[in-house]
Amino acid sequence: MESKRQQKVAKQIQKDLGEIFQLEAKNKFKGALITVTKVNVTRDLASAKVNLSLFGFEDNEALLKLIRDNSKDIRHELGRRIRHQMRIVPNLLFYIDDSLDYIENIENLLNE
Repeated sequence: MESKRQQKVAKQIQKDLGEIFQLEAKNKFKGALITVTKVNVTRDLASAKVNLSLFGFEDNEALLKLIRDNSKDIRHELGRRIRHQMRIVPNLLFYIDDSLDYIENIENLLNE
């Protein structure tokens, strides 16, 4: 169970990463629509698991690799935004959020 501090930090990271992806999508990520769906932060606030929903790109795995390759730049920009709130900028671990595909699959099964 997450503490209140973890929840607040996760919410702030989610908000800031969403803005970063919105600004950088045209230049670094070939215009793909990247949405931060959920962020989980470890107890020591050293790592953050970031779930992303990816649209507008044919190969999601290639886009995820591109995001992971640029994770240092993303973390640097995040650090600039949260430097007054946190001492340590968490290490960012990016994953694809497939919950929308799961929901769509269930809906298709129910409709059959």
